[in-house]
Amino acid sequence: MTETVIDRVRKVMDAASFTQAAFAERVGLSPDKLSKSLSGVRRFSSLDLARIAEATDTTVDYLLSGREPVRPRAAARPAGTVTEGAGWAEIEAIACRFQNAYDVLELLGRPRSIPNLPAPRPELERYVDQGERLAADLTEHLARRGAGSPAGMDLPALIRLLADHCGIDVALVEFPPQAALSGATWQSDAFRIVLLATTQEWTRARFTLAHEVGHLLARDAQDLRADAAPQPGRQKDYTEVRANVFAAHFLMPEAEVRVAWERTVTDPQAPTDAELSELVVTLKVSPSALAARLHRLGLLDTARRDRFRGFTTEICHVLAGRLDDHYRHRAESAVVRPPLVPMAELLAAYEAGETTLRPLAAYLDRTVDDLRAIVEPARAARPLPEDEKGDPVFQP
Repeated sequence: MTETVIDRVRKVMDAASFTQAAFAERVGLSPDKLSKSLSGVRRFSSLDLARIAEATDTTVDYLLSGREPVRPRAAARPAGTVTEGAGWAEIEAIACRFQNAYDVLELLGRPRSIPNLPAPRPELERYVDQGERLAADLTEHLARRGAGSPAGMDLPALIRLLADHCGIDVALVEFPPQAALSGATWQSDAFRIVLLATTQEWTRARFTLAHEVGHLLARDAQDLRADAAPQPGRQKDYTEVRANVFAAHFLMPEAEVRVAWERTVTDPQAPTDAELSELVVTLKVSPSALAARLHRLGLLDTARRDRFRGFTTEICHVLAGRLDDHYRHRAESAVVRPPLVPMAELLAAYEAGETTLRPLAAYLDRTVDDLRAIVEPARAARPLPEDEKGDPVFQP
């Protein structure tokens, strides 16, 4: 006999060890409505199924189709940093919280738009060449869409660029300190997401973001992939090398670096500390990353490269007279923030009466009452949508 939605709801109820009355209360239904739905007299609405999935730690897709939930698994954990006892459960919980929002939006007919992005060129055997080519291909993709260059963008602008033109959502989150992570990424047919650790080292946040995008383009993140701080030139994992090369070329394209060099440096044979510091401010990268890139392009000799690597981003901003910019960038990378596109869609669905505040509250890791206190005073009072509203999602 074919298993039905009702069968699967009963199965997750039994697995959660709820009484029918307790389960009804947990998912916001009256016992009578739940009883009628389980007997086939009343249809489960899309909102009912979203609440049931949330309460039983499953997905709406499973309740509708029987396909087992695709949950994040450890893929390419950085050696010695992430173990089962070092915060991995918390990291997976963060990823699942965002995934649940994509599931709800899909159910509500508001799926995340996912444009096609460049993929590795099979004819390129070296990982270094693949990373460089992926950066060029993504830059061309952005140019075709009329988007700006990522070179010199601050972190919020770079996040908006990736969300609007690549369908890549970016969250700034607080990872468990014991995990020692700077970023993680995961993609499926329905979403692409990057999790960045909050930090005051804002140049590292930008480079880590580009590094994780490199993993996405290379299809390294079919499962949740967690990374420690990228270490260009020091990593032996070829997928990490490729992601680092991608990040360097994406954030510091050769043509734009050369233009900035010619505009800033008076004597190419002897660039001053102030001039190199101005390039750090312009390109918004660390002195170490800039020195390595300039050296590879033949613009900086080995001695000056090694010397400038010892500078800090803060000192460079002092020398350039732009310390206020440095503190602003630090603040931007140190604050927790969820991906904005799913959040806006969940709020729009609530405004349209398609759902309650529960999915948005779960997405933001807030209580419904806390969120209502923020949202409701900003508009005229109106009744919450009834459980029966919305199109039926199946016929028993």
